[in-house]
Amino acid sequence: MYLISSDIVFPDVALADEDPNGLLAIGGDLSVERLLLAYKSGIFPWYSAGEPILWWSPNPRSILTPTEVKISRSLKKTIRNGDFSITFDQDFLSVINACSKARDGDPRTWINSEMMDAYAKLHQHGYAHSVECWLDNKLVGGLYGVALDRVFFGESMFSLYSNASKTAFIYLVIHLQKWGYKLIDCQIQTDHLDSFGAHNIERHDFVKMLRTNCKQISPQKPWESDIVLCKLLD
Repeated sequence: MYLISSDIVFPDVALADEDPNGLLAIGGDLSVERLLLAYKSGIFPWYSAGEPILWWSPNPRSILTPTEVKISRSLKKTIRNGDFSITFDQDFLSVINACSKARDGDPRTWINSEMMDAYAKLHQHGYAHSVECWLDNKLVGGLYGVALDRVFFGESMFSLYSNASKTAFIYLVIHLQKWGYKLIDCQIQTDHLDSFGAHNIERHDFVKMLRTNCKQISPQKPWESDIVLCKLLD
């Protein structure tokens, strides 16, 4: 197992373990500089409270091409009904806090206080962004992730109301299309993301895509949109 020192470096992702799938390195910190290098290299942190920081690069990798997103008829109907309002970067801390809550009776969560602080700093520096879904002025769903050049690295989402996180995700994907993004990193395959068109590719192909689409690592202003939600599907 590669033990990370104080230097901001990572081993080649090809050295990651097969079991557990993708475990690459241990230790280090969650500084802005290290996290940016990790994402650019196809690596992300994932560990539970009480554990050292663990760094992962699984093979295969789940991705979604924004222009190939699939939207079910029922979800289109929900969006066109216009019950939800969607915003960008209006309440990042509430979104990540909601994502951190234990689910289905499981008291464990990988989004611990250290992780929340680290991604809040990424947000403050213009690298992490949130999508909020509101119903009657209450936050009922959303997601957050890291945006570098033409790649969005999805981290987590939550939903307190049926279709809330799905609507936020579609809102994000269609905007990423308009802004010229080429890739959404979904990290690990799930049936939920597969229903939107996510699919697995080999890790070496994922890294090649990052080299092409993740070159300009610069902060962005808070995301904005004046597009009416139901108009996104026109």
